[in-house]
Amino acid sequence: MTLLRLYPVVFLIVLTVYTLIVIANHGMGLVPIFFNDMAAMAWPGQFNLDFMGFLILSALWVGWRHEYSLIGWVLTPLALTGGGLFLTIYLLIMSFRVNGDLKALLIGERRAAA
Repeated sequence: MTLLRLYPVVFLIVLTVYTLIVIANHGMGLVPIFFNDMAAMAWPGQFNLDFMGFLILSALWVGWRHEYSLIGWVLTPLALTGGGLFLTIYLLIMSFRVNGDLKALLIGERRAAA
């Protein structure tokens, strides 16, 4: 569990610094670049399509894990748009909330208790 908690912390720091540098150099215009790369049908677009699939899967999992309760519906769009920034923070917080129980972390506390 220590490595599972350490990785999000390290990745969050790296991702935050990298993102701030990109914003400083290129501004906040990610959305048009993201979809234009996909429309160009080249490798950057393939990567973006793959990543978008990951974001959707991440959002669906977060909503499902919370059984599409109110908090699940609040967290789902955050997972969809927040990417690794959201998921690293979410997994770190939830790992402490479930006291390191990997089953509860993956499927939710109620399902894990059943």
